[in-house]
Amino acid sequence: MLTVRFSELSIGPGTLFLDAGAGFGRHAFEAARLGAQVVALDYAQDEVVAMRATFSAMYEAGEIKSENLVGVLRGDATCLPFADNSFDCIVTSEVLEHIQNDVAALSELARVLKPGGTLGATVPSWFPEKINWMLSDEYHAPFVVGGHVRIYSGTELKAKLRAAGLRVVGQHRAHGLHSPYWWLRCAVGPAREDNRMVNAYKKFLEWDIISKPKVTQVAEQVLAPVLGKSYVVYSMKPVDNAK
Repeated sequence: MLTVRFSELSIGPGTLFLDAGAGFGRHAFEAARLGAQVVALDYAQDEVVAMRATFSAMYEAGEIKSENLVGVLRGDATCLPFADNSFDCIVTSEVLEHIQNDVAALSELARVLKPGGTLGATVPSWFPEKINWMLSDEYHAPFVVGGHVRIYSGTELKAKLRAAGLRVVGQHRAHGLHSPYWWLRCAVGPAREDNRMVNAYKKFLEWDIISKPKVTQVAEQVLAPVLGKSYVVYSMKPVDNAK
């Protein structure tokens, strides 16, 4: 399940791509399938290990070539271990809301992005996220370690991208069917695994991701602009900005 639209990123063979805060690697895997040379970075060691195993399985299955994976490593988005102007394209998806110093993280992402390169950044949308915070203290910091530390408005995220020296070139919302699932989870307790309604909705979403029926695709198109759980902004590093 992708949040970023790869059609907005101009990714192809030879593109040097960074997935910053890759999680279990969904965007990194797609970039590799499209022929990019992928670097995936995450702070959590277990997710780094899982990504390496998946990339290995993809190579064995013939889904990607050896040159499509540059490396999977553990790292901190506020202090990236890469040279200036390294990457043609960067994605950071559902990461910034977890980082206290998001300004430092965005500055680092802008630093390692090549002039003319594109950054796709996603965060939880303001309205669905506000409801989650109201429904459960277990969902967000400081009540839970690793929880969300802020709720972004679109204005705030775009302003911080511009302050990092990037030019905003597009935006949209995604995953309209997912917001009610998280409202339900937060209502019963986000850590609970025994609620029938939550589990039923989860199975529905899993079925939708795998089967991609027309009816839910249409529903997503209608609901995403209003209820989309994720807010996605695309920005570009100006060619005359080589910091």
